[in-house]
Amino acid sequence: MGELAVPDVRHRVSFLAGMAEFAAEGRGSATDRTELGREIRAFRGSWESPEGFAAYVRWLLDQALEDAPRPEGYVPVTNLWMLDGDGYAGRLAIRHRLTGALRRAGGHISYDVRPSARRKGYATSMLAAALPVARSLGIDVAVVTCDVGNVASRKVIEHNGGVLQDELDGKLRFRVPTT
Repeated sequence: MGELAVPDVRHRVSFLAGMAEFAAEGRGSATDRTELGREIRAFRGSWESPEGFAAYVRWLLDQALEDAPRPEGYVPVTNLWMLDGDGYAGRLAIRHRLTGALRRAGGHISYDVRPSARRKGYATSMLAAALPVARSLGIDVAVVTCDVGNVASRKVIEHNGGVLQDELDGKLRFRVPTT
């Protein structure tokens, strides 16, 4: 069932297909406040060229470095991709620490599965594989959030041991042990 891997330029064609699927459902619009939405808006113009895509992949990998340039309020993040064979199925972000805003929404771990790969267990596998990585970063209990109405994501989190902490501003906040 797929595997998590570091972003790599070899997966550009399937990545672009996945981003087209996300865009078709409105991701990347001005109202999309997710990390995926921000990246689509910021980088989609450069993804078409191999050089631009390589620069994006380097940027993703560099985000795990403590001293990497990043917007105010952002923290180091390990970015991983879910691959099914050679195809891009989704993305995962593990934030190394939380800010006040991330405690409310976003949490330590977030994931997105491309529309054509949904309902196949990728999100559950992605979160399961992310927990040991989070543990290696010193995170004993990960905060993972989802929208109140996102039943599929809630099931993913609960399947991975998530315990509902509370609801805040339309987000469910879970505590997920990393061991």
